[in-house]
Amino acid sequence: MTDAEAQAFADEWIAGWNSHDLDRILAHYRDDVTLSTPFVARLLGREGIVAGKVALRSFWSLALERFPDLTFTLYGAYAGAQSVVLNYRSVAGLAGAEFLRLDEHGRVIEVLAHYRPDERSN
Repeated sequence: MTDAEAQAFADEWIAGWNSHDLDRILAHYRDDVTLSTPFVARLLGREGIVAGKVALRSFWSLALERFPDLTFTLYGAYAGAQSVVLNYRSVAGLAGAEFLRLDEHGRVIEVLAHYRPDERSN
């Protein structure tokens, strides 16, 4: 992945989330995607991962309902070998960094999400 491809992916990813259009968001992901995020515990009350696009739709539908004013601000997109890391301002005053592993068509296979308080938002 080139820097320009990483930036284009990030711009569309952020725009999808900020639109709150679940189909637009999910268009980036494969049917067999896995998501590991601390928000599983926060939203579902259990540790674990979300596996598969059907489960992801349900999980993110709940997230969009719980955070109706959700808006992401992109800080950076970092290209990797069939992967991208997105660094952004998230919900509830959090900074987020996500590692997204991509397939040969640029669709997300795996997501590892990480968060901490965002000092930039103070």
